[in-house]
Amino acid sequence: MKREKVIIRTSIRGIIVNLVLVVFKATVGLISGSVAIALDALNNLTDTMSAIVTIIGTKLAHRKPDREHPYGHGRIEYITTLLIGLIILFAGVGAIIEAVPRIFNPEKTEYSVISLIIIAVAVGVKVLLGRYVKGVGEKINSGSLIASGKDALFDAVLSFSTLVSAIVSIVFRVNIDGWVGTVIAAFIIKASIEMLSEAWMDVVGRRMDSDLAQKIKNTICAFPEVQGAYDLTLHNYGPTDVIGSVHIQIPDNMKAREIHRLTREISVAIYKKFGIVMTIGIYAENTTKRENKKMKGRLEEIVSGYSEILQMHGFYIDEEEKMVAFDLIISFGCTDREKIKNEVIREMKKEFPGYRFTVTLDVDMSD
Repeated sequence: MKREKVIIRTSIRGIIVNLVLVVFKATVGLISGSVAIALDALNNLTDTMSAIVTIIGTKLAHRKPDREHPYGHGRIEYITTLLIGLIILFAGVGAIIEAVPRIFNPEKTEYSVISLIIIAVAVGVKVLLGRYVKGVGEKINSGSLIASGKDALFDAVLSFSTLVSAIVSIVFRVNIDGWVGTVIAAFIIKASIEMLSEAWMDVVGRRMDSDLAQKIKNTICAFPEVQGAYDLTLHNYGPTDVIGSVHIQIPDNMKAREIHRLTREISVAIYKKFGIVMTIGIYAENTTKRENKKMKGRLEEIVSGYSEILQMHGFYIDEEEKMVAFDLIISFGCTDREKIKNEVIREMKKEFPGYRFTVTLDVDMSD
């Protein structure tokens, strides 16, 4: 089944379950006079709204690419998650405004056995719903479903707290309804802020997963002609639409047709294994000569003396032009990257005065 249909089907099931819970919890809250249960019902209503937003966002995100949006509309899913977070945040703020006054002016609550049973069943239902939605979300890489699933599991804990509140009220004749409602509201706000933070990271762009980066590089380096993989970057245009680029180091005596075959094979392998469209650039390696190897070895010694330099790669010597080119990756923590680069060049010129040095400063994009 297509990813879009899976998300919509899962969301509709969540809507149905949450609406049933809203009706039962709201009824119990009104009859018993419990603000905690009423706020729990409100929380389920926001879950319903979140599921509706997920469906709309999914429909928009899965529209085909067009002239104005050649990369598709997949990033709408991230905006959807942001909207869900905002809905939950507003619900949490409203809930805390309603609950706090009940701490200082508690109202009488009356619980029946039936109401306690309804709350207990609601806890079990939310646990099952949360595990189901979160599991589907992880399987198809849907941030909206994962967020909704986590929220449902969290709701189960909150519903359990209202059950405890009711039992305390019955057994000890102590009304902690306002306190429980305030705690529920606080946790709702906390969950929404975390959700907004995660979604914002996706919108702005986050560092690629270290494990994924290493797997991609290992796949590339498994080809016998490849001597190293560098400058890996990935750009996502939605949870399932990813394009990337990488530089591979190969012997400088390879012919164009051999390079063409190799890069095509690598691109196909990466797409089949990871679903990523990869553009491949070339670094030529020509350090077989003794003098060239000596120069590279000395550069590696110099670079190792700088804690700010994470990596040196792309080393190439143009013997006719007496020009040496290489790339440096300098950590984000370094405040003056140009200074470090110039110091490395200056030290190399001292030992190899007849050469020009061209250095490219790369960004620490992946591990």
